[in-house]
Amino acid sequence: MKAGKSNAVSRKPDSRLAVKKQTKKEKQAAKDPNKPKRAASAFFVFMEGFRKQYKEKHPNNKSVAAVGKAGGDEWKSMTKEDKAPFVAVAEQRKEEYERQMRAYNKKLAGEEDEESDKSQSEVSDEEEEEGSGEVSEEEEDDD
Repeated sequence: MKAGKSNAVSRKPDSRLAVKKQTKKEKQAAKDPNKPKRAASAFFVFMEGFRKQYKEKHPNNKSVAAVGKAGGDEWKSMTKEDKAPFVAVAEQRKEEYERQMRAYNKKLAGEEDEESDKSQSEVSDEEEEEGSGEVSEEEEDDD
C-alpha cells in the first residue's frame, strides 16, 4: 500500500458560515456617564488616608501593590474601635449614593414616560397631517 492522502479532505471553515464571537466588552452594555459612582467601603475610605501616609514614609516606593499590601495588613490589625470612624464615613457616603441613585432613577423613569406619552399611531398621524398641509398648498398654486 502506498501512503497517501485519506479520502476525508480537511477544509478550513467557510468564512461565510463562521459565527463571530462577541468579546467581553461587546457583551457589556454601554455605561451611562451620568450614573452616580458607587460608594466606597470602609476599607477604601481608610486607604485614602493611608496612601498619603505611606507615600510620606516611603517616597521612593512606586509599587501600587506594595501600598495595597501594607494597607491591607494595617486594616487587618486594627480593632473595631479603630475602624469605627471609617465605617461611619462609609455609611454616610452610602446614604448619599442611595439618594443620588433614587434621583437618577426618577430622572430615567421621567424621560421614558415623556417618550411613551404618544403612541406610534399618534406620531404617524401628526406626520401625515404635516405632509398633507404641504400638498394642499402646492395644489392651490396649480389653480
